[in-house]
Amino acid sequence: MNNKLKKFLLIAAAGACIWWVVYSHLAWFAKWLTYTVLHFEPGRHLSLAVEFFVFEVPKVLMLLVLVVFGVGIIRSFFTPQRTRQILQGKSEFVGNILAALLGIVTPFCSCSAVPLFIGFVTTGIPLGVTLSFLISAPMINEIALVLLFGLFGWKVAALYVSTGLFIAITSGWILGKLHLEKHIEEWVFQTPVGQGISEEKLTWEDRIRSGRDAVRDIAGKVWPYVVLGIAVGAGIHGYVPENFLASFMGKDVWWSVPLAVLLGVPMYSNAAGIIPIVQALLNKGAALGTVLAFMMAVIGLSLPEAIILRKVLKWKLVFIFFGIVAVGIMAVGYLFNAVM
Repeated sequence: MNNKLKKFLLIAAAGACIWWVVYSHLAWFAKWLTYTVLHFEPGRHLSLAVEFFVFEVPKVLMLLVLVVFGVGIIRSFFTPQRTRQILQGKSEFVGNILAALLGIVTPFCSCSAVPLFIGFVTTGIPLGVTLSFLISAPMINEIALVLLFGLFGWKVAALYVSTGLFIAITSGWILGKLHLEKHIEEWVFQTPVGQGISEEKLTWEDRIRSGRDAVRDIAGKVWPYVVLGIAVGAGIHGYVPENFLASFMGKDVWWSVPLAVLLGVPMYSNAAGIIPIVQALLNKGAALGTVLAFMMAVIGLSLPEAIILRKVLKWKLVFIFFGIVAVGIMAVGYLFNAVM
């Protein structure tokens, strides 16, 4: 272990201790600032909204920085090229499972969907396996996972991961069995297959730098959406009466799940921005299955991704792809409304 790594570990340990002390006192700080410093009257709608906002903004941002740094290090082990190598030659069902799991840790954004799709298909990875990856990568978002864990506990976080994997694996498997390769644009198969690129051996310093860069690039871009999402959540928390949303987002309202999915598709947002709204909806009586369906639709069924995928898929396959994923999301919503 070299001196630079030792120094980093010492700084990281000290930083973790400071992080925990600050994080554990955020509730006290929010009450103190809202009622002692700003002199808001307890119990008022505006007071509740301000306290929620002051508490949630630093809490979510601190969780965001921590998880993005850790995931940045983990992702340095899983480049798109390495993911493609792992999936090559796998049978369909095993490939669907591996693709869904790798989708969680492989670097992905909507703009990378086309090159990843071309790279997978032209190297012989089955269409269904490729689509399992493209479903899992945006839907099972590591930021959403850690924020859900921090805000709701491990049970809700585990439900999110398990249901997301189920949708990605099942949808990809069904799409593979439908043999829809004829609906891929012909130019995709004419694209030259790239030669294997030798990946540079990364040191732990390089991986730590990847984590730091991820914080700068991702958290630096996401934080305005986080603050906006928390502001919306604060408004819901302060002004919407308790159990008000149960009348049209409750588990007994059969049409709430498909409505939540329909509303979620055009609301293109990142996970960090939607989680505070999810928290506020649950606190006001919305059913877990309905809210989970809404969140998955926002994250996993975005219109920008559909437009980007149209470059490589014909419209019929785009509609089938989104339709099967939407049905899977609705099934998950109904399931959790029935059992929770």
